[in-house]
Amino acid sequence: MAPTTQDLSLNTPPSYLARLQDFVSENRRAILVCTAAAAVALGTAYYVSTASPRQPGSGKDRQKDKKRDKASSKKKKSGSDHDGPILEEVKPAEEEQQNVPLTLEEIAAMSVDERIKRAGVLKSRGNALYQARKFTQAVELYTQAIQLSPKPEPVFHSNRAACYMNMSPPQFDHVVEDCDAALRHDPNYVKALNRRANALEALSRYAEALRDFTAATILDKFQNEAAAQSVERVLKKLATEKAQTIAATRGPRLPSQTFISAYFAAFRKRAQPTLPETPSQGDQTLLLALDALEAADYAHALSLVNEAVDQGISWDIGRAEALNLRGTFKFLTSDIPGAKADLEESLSLKPSLTQSLVKLASVHMEEGNHAQAMECFEQAIKVDSSDPDVYYHRGQVHFITNDYAAAAENYTKSTSLDSTFVFSHIQLAVAQYKMGNIANSMATFRRTMTAFPDRAEVCNYYGELLLDQQRFEEALEKFDRAIELEKSKSPPNPLPLVNKALAIFQWRQDIPRAEVLCREALAIDSSCEPAVATLAQLALQKSEMETAIEWFEKQVDLARGEAEIVASLTYLEASKAQLQFVKTYPQMAAQLQQIASAMM
Repeated sequence: MAPTTQDLSLNTPPSYLARLQDFVSENRRAILVCTAAAAVALGTAYYVSTASPRQPGSGKDRQKDKKRDKASSKKKKSGSDHDGPILEEVKPAEEEQQNVPLTLEEIAAMSVDERIKRAGVLKSRGNALYQARKFTQAVELYTQAIQLSPKPEPVFHSNRAACYMNMSPPQFDHVVEDCDAALRHDPNYVKALNRRANALEALSRYAEALRDFTAATILDKFQNEAAAQSVERVLKKLATEKAQTIAATRGPRLPSQTFISAYFAAFRKRAQPTLPETPSQGDQTLLLALDALEAADYAHALSLVNEAVDQGISWDIGRAEALNLRGTFKFLTSDIPGAKADLEESLSLKPSLTQSLVKLASVHMEEGNHAQAMECFEQAIKVDSSDPDVYYHRGQVHFITNDYAAAAENYTKSTSLDSTFVFSHIQLAVAQYKMGNIANSMATFRRTMTAFPDRAEVCNYYGELLLDQQRFEEALEKFDRAIELEKSKSPPNPLPLVNKALAIFQWRQDIPRAEVLCREALAIDSSCEPAVATLAQLALQKSEMETAIEWFEKQVDLARGEAEIVASLTYLEASKAQLQFVKTYPQMAAQLQQIASAMM
C-alpha cells in the first residue's frame, strides 16, 4: 500500500501502516488487558497515542488537565532537576546544630534511635544547603547521613543524586550510581527512576534511559505527561541513532517485490528503444534488462542493466535509457546520490526524457528539496506538455504535501491526456476523500470500477476508504473481489489480503483469522512489510510481547531508507522497554488490572 511520504511514484491512498497505528491509538483503552504481559500492550498503545497528533478532548477533560497541571506546578520546588519535587523531607525529632563527621567507633557506640535521629538531622541540613544551591556541602551531609543510618534510606541517595545533577558541570555518573542504590532498596521510587533516566539520557545511554522513563510512566499510571513526553523524546533519539548506524552499514538492496511492482506500475509503459543496425554487446544486454523488467524479474533486471552499462552502450538514447533504469534501481535501494548522478547524466544525453525528470523530482523530494522537485516538473512540461505521467506525479507531490486540491487538479489533467491509466482515477478519488468530499470520492470510485472492472487495485483502494468509514461488510466485499482478481497475476499483490486482515480484526476482533490472512500475504511476498507490521500489532493484542518484538525486528530489517528504519525502530525499542518493565515489575499485574478497569 502506501510508501513513505517521500516515495512519489507509488500510487496509493493514505498509508496502510498509518491507518493501522491510528486504530491502535484510537482504541488504546479497549486494548488494555488485565495480565502482567498486557502491561506491554498497554505501554505500546500509550506510546502510539502520545506520539500521534492529539485529538481535542472534551471540555471537562481539558479542565481536568489544567487543574492537574496547576496542582503539579504548586508542588514543585526550586532547582533545575525537572521531575517534580527535588527533595523529600523526613522530619527529624529535633534539630541539632553540630555538623562534625563521626568516626566509625562513635557511630558503633550510638543506639539505633540515636543514629536514625542524627541521620534525619543531617538530611534536613543537607536539604537546606541544596535549596541554597550549595551542592558540594549538601553532598557531604547526605553522605554522612547515608553512613550513619542503620538501614538503607533511598531518599538519602536520591537527594544526593539531585545535588550531583545540579552541579556545574553535572556529575551524571554519580547520579546514576546514587539512583541505582536508591532503586535497589525501592524499585518503585519514581523520582529516582526519572532522575536516573535524565542522567542516562545526558550520557547518551538512550536504551537505559528509555527503560527508566517507561517504568516511571507506567508506575505513575500514565498520569505524568512529562514522563510520557520523555519517553517519546528518548525513543526518538534512540531510534535515530540506531537507524543511522544501520543505514551506514547496510549494503544496497532491493525492497520487496510488492514495493518495486507498485513503483514501476506508477509509470505508463513505453516502447523499448530501437537498437542500432550493428548493436554492441552492451546494447543487447540492455534489451535483456528491459525484458526482465517487463517480466517483474527485478533482481535480474538490475544485474543486467549494470552489466549493460559496464559493457558500454553504443548510442546516446540507449545509454540514456540504461542510466534512467539504473538510477531508478539506485533510488529503490536508497542510494540517493548514485540515483541523482545517473538521472542527471541520462538527461544530459536525452533532455527530452521526461521520465528521468520525474524520477529526479523524486530524488529531490527524498533530499527534502521541494522547490527543486517542482522545477523538474516545470521543465518536463516544457519538454512535453502532453505527457500524462508528468501531471500524475506532480499530483503525487501535492498529495504528500497535503495540497489535495492541487493534487486533484493534476490527476484530472493526467486523465484528460490518457484515461486508460487507472491510478490517476484512483488517486483523484482519494484526494477528493482527503478534502472531505466523501460523496464525490465514492462516486469517482464507482465510475472507476465500471471503467476498469478487472483491475484489483480499484476494489482494494475503494475497500480502504470504506474501512476508514467503518463500513466493514462493504469493505470486506471489495477486498475479497480484489483478492480474486489478483489470482490471475503472477505474482499476485498481497496487500488486499493484509487489508482484509485489518478489517476482520477491527470489526470482529478475530485475531486468528487475521493472522492467517497475513501469513498468506507473506507466502506470496516474504518481504511484505505491511503484513509483518500487522502481525506485530496482532501479537501485541494477544499479549505475546516476545513474538511482537520478533516481528518488529523483521520490520526494521525490511525498512527502506533511514526514515522508515526510524519508524520501525520506534515500535521495536518501545516494545523492548515495556517487556523489560514486565519482567522487572511482575507484581504490577494486579495494579494494571485496576488501571485497565478504571480506563475501560
